[in-house]
Amino acid sequence: MILDQNIINIISDFSSKSEHKNFYLYDMSVMGNKIKELQKILPESVQIYYAMKANPHKKFLETAKNAGAKGIEIASIGEAKAAVEAGFSPSQIVFTGPGKTENELRWGVENKIQKIHIESLVEAHRLNKICKELNHVQDILIRVNPNFDIHGAQTKFSGDSCKFGIDQDVFLEVLPQILNLKNLNFKGLHVYAASGVLKVEDLLENCRRVFTITRELEAKNPETRCDIIDFGGGFGIDYLETGADFSIDLYAKELKKLIDNFKFSDREFILELGRYLTADSGWYCTKITDIKTSLGKKQVICTGGAHHFRRPVALNINHPLSIITQHEDKIFDGQESVKDEMIFIGGPLCNGADRLAPKDIYVEQAEIGDIVVLGLAGAYGLTMSHTKFLGHAEPDEFFIQS
Repeated sequence: MILDQNIINIISDFSSKSEHKNFYLYDMSVMGNKIKELQKILPESVQIYYAMKANPHKKFLETAKNAGAKGIEIASIGEAKAAVEAGFSPSQIVFTGPGKTENELRWGVENKIQKIHIESLVEAHRLNKICKELNHVQDILIRVNPNFDIHGAQTKFSGDSCKFGIDQDVFLEVLPQILNLKNLNFKGLHVYAASGVLKVEDLLENCRRVFTITRELEAKNPETRCDIIDFGGGFGIDYLETGADFSIDLYAKELKKLIDNFKFSDREFILELGRYLTADSGWYCTKITDIKTSLGKKQVICTGGAHHFRRPVALNINHPLSIITQHEDKIFDGQESVKDEMIFIGGPLCNGADRLAPKDIYVEQAEIGDIVVLGLAGAYGLTMSHTKFLGHAEPDEFFIQS
């Protein structure tokens, strides 16, 4: 990862302001521009919802709203309340995810949120009971666990036993039971097969199969129509910097062809995008506090670690890394440094899983006092991490002023 001089200067400046030298830096213009660009090139019938689990900070929510996102995708009552506080109306909220509690469903019904995505027959009956008590008819989508998967995906949600949705093999048998629940208004399907997909053709194949499921459903239930199809997200980020970026232009072009071929131009399509919108909006920054050699390998220890940025070790994937030289005075003569080496790099936690790069990583040069910068850290960063472990201070969060 090569940082431009402006970002280097900004990071160095914020490092001097951060008491514990650990912080996230965000540039919200990146996310805003991505949403606006997607709106230009995607078919008009495709709506962008921000999947706030990627980064629930209020500034990210406000950026999504100001950039024109159609709505917000939430997976808990806490996220729902944060979305409303950030300016989204309940009518812009879609509630996804398994294991929704009665209190969460009741909150959604009482606040008349846009849609609730049904993940099981139990959840359908639970929601219907609440709606009946409150004399409300709730729009729903039904999530289907498809019997296919996407082989190259970073994370798969289909093709196997899964807590998400109703299995495709039994879905059409279960559907009439849900349609008979008078306080639920079926609007369509939610099929989300995988996350972190870099090959456009793989996600397009997912779309084609979802359209095929839709056709089959409507053929067997002539009075039922899927007005809305939610593809979830899935747009990948090239964390390994291989140059294999997801081509949104190709995706938009080929998706339009699919919609036309299936004669679905009068339907509404939802993309719940999180990581794709936020990952390259942020950097995680920490300071090198020690360097030593252990059995022939350099151990680089930072003031911050996996308790601040858990995603790399949790998903076993290195993020792009840069070192910003700070030219600090040496603590003693003979102090160790790094010069053109494969290194271990981690934080101060007392366990072996505290790694900022789960796989040893090559570094040209590093000294104690230098700043380690991990890129593509805007998604699944601070709120995914176990910040309370061992009582270390939480990292700061700073924002570049646009």
